[in-house]
Amino acid sequence: MAHWLGRKSILSDNIVIIDYKMGNLKSVEKAFAKVGADVIISNDSQIIKNASKIVLPGVGAFKDGMKYLKELGLIDVLHKEVLQNKKPFLGICLGMQLIAKKSYENGKTEGLGWIDGIVVKFDSSNLKVPHVGWNNVTYKKENVLFKDIPNSSDFYFVHSYHFTSLEDAVTSSTDYGDDFVSSLQKENIFAVQFHPEKSQKVGLKFLENFVSFERKI
Repeated sequence: MAHWLGRKSILSDNIVIIDYKMGNLKSVEKAFAKVGADVIISNDSQIIKNASKIVLPGVGAFKDGMKYLKELGLIDVLHKEVLQNKKPFLGICLGMQLIAKKSYENGKTEGLGWIDGIVVKFDSSNLKVPHVGWNNVTYKKENVLFKDIPNSSDFYFVHSYHFTSLEDAVTSSTDYGDDFVSSLQKENIFAVQFHPEKSQKVGLKFLENFVSFERKI
């Protein structure tokens, strides 16, 4: 069943935030509203098909995230709209991890497989896990979503697992013991380990850049 916030209509130019039972939807919706975005929260396939951009946020376990995406029948529509129709996509935190090929959180779980990479846990023998709080993001290559955001700006993180990319899609890294991947881009697919909705001014600018992004045909 579809579920959304506010009094938004199903427009040809809007952003859908995927509701798949994995939390923090309201804070993401509020952050997009602050930058003037037309946002719908939904798990209805037709609403997803009518959206101009797709956001997959989330907190919690990888295995649960994949389970709910499957139970809600969202995997096929996401594959079609993101991979075939090339709609701009933003994965946030767990939403970033789910686009990996697999995760080793609570055993091995297959992911969406959009980017060749795996999700692994931080080494808790010499680090405090989870990694919680503000940390800087160092750019590895140009990314339109970091436009007008200074390099090494601080963003807010909450996570115990991180993405290890096996292809040239890394756009930034963050130092926590060693460098880990803090953002990715592959064509129309963007993903971040940090929470832009909790990252104050720089986070709102990041979301504004996503709202303004126009894919090249």
